[in-house]
Formats: sequence, C-alpha cells, structure tokens
Amino acid sequence: MQDDALQLAAKALDFFDVTEATEIARVIKQEFDRMYGGGWQCIVGTNFGSFVTHCYGSFIHFSIGNLAILLFRGSAAPEIDEFSGLDGVKA
Repeated sequence: MQDDALQLAAKALDFFDVTEATEIARVIKQEFDRMYGGGWQCIVGTNFGSFVTHCYGSFIHFSIGNLAILLFRGSAAPEIDEFSGLDGVKA
C-alpha cells in the first residue's frame, strides 16, 4: 500500500506541477478508491496541519521534496457535540 502511494505520487508529479496540489491529491485519492475501495482522503501541500480519524492501518504520510502527502481512509465515529471541545477557546 505504501509503495502504491509513492508510485502514484511520482506518477502524478510527472503530469502535474508541484503547485497543482489539488490535482495531485485527486489522482492519488481516485486511484486508491479504485484499488482499495472507497473512503480514501488525500491532502497534498507544503504547509498544512491535520487532525483526522482514520481506519486502523490506513494512514500514510510522506514527503517528496518539500511536498507533503497525507493519505488515509476515513473512519466513522460516534457523533458528538461539535462545539464541546471549544469551551476553553476565546474568539
């Protein structure tokens, strides 16, 4: 799975410029959905943070040069109050 992610990223970079992060992410996500079933998410860029819920064994993060790629299969979690964790945050 990791090798597939690296190969797909390299293939996408053959077709798209590093600045076309959305297109690179689209190619990787669509191919992973096709190869491993739906539910994959892909984030590509040079500066991003993340806080995600993923299926066990389905989280890949790597860099090619200064371009970071985060690929994971989403996991459904029980619904919670979306603002409960913001009690200590000031606007």
